[in-house]
Amino acid sequence: MADAVSETIANLADKTLILLDDDAPFRQRLARALEARGFQVTAVESVAEALTAIAANPPAFGVMDMRLEDGNGLKAVETLHAKRPDARAIMLTGYGNIATAVAAVKSGAIDYLSKPADADDVVKALLAIEDHSPAPPENPMSADRVRWEHIQRVYTLCGQNVSETARRLNMHRRTLQRILAKRAPK
Repeated sequence: MADAVSETIANLADKTLILLDDDAPFRQRLARALEARGFQVTAVESVAEALTAIAANPPAFGVMDMRLEDGNGLKAVETLHAKRPDARAIMLTGYGNIATAVAAVKSGAIDYLSKPADADDVVKALLAIEDHSPAPPENPMSADRVRWEHIQRVYTLCGQNVSETARRLNMHRRTLQRILAKRAPK
């Protein structure tokens, strides 16, 4: 399957892609992974940077985070489709729900993935043929891993404050401390 994806990317005339995410480590990792798969990635961290990059040279593909420090990634998707109607964009978010998925699709996104998303899943979503849903991931994260990733993200957003994280997750502080002390599930 990876060979078919690599071959498809190699046959694309325009491999330009904009990656909008304010999480620097995730953005850098995903950018490197997408470049290794043949894309020409422009990685930006804010909506303002994305709008400037899109205005200068609208890419063929977009991977946009939903919630950002200076706004919403939907604005970048809308701008991308206004500048280049054939562009294919997907939304990434750590806060997935039906309402935001519908808003993403209405703004022009072709798919909506929860963070942390694997680069292979991102590429499959970008290259999926319309009216055909992509195959399910070969190695999906376990429910325990998804829970652990969500807890880690909220913990980071709370400045690694255990009490605040426990309050936002609606769990007891000691329970959270036990979870944080353990290794990540597989």
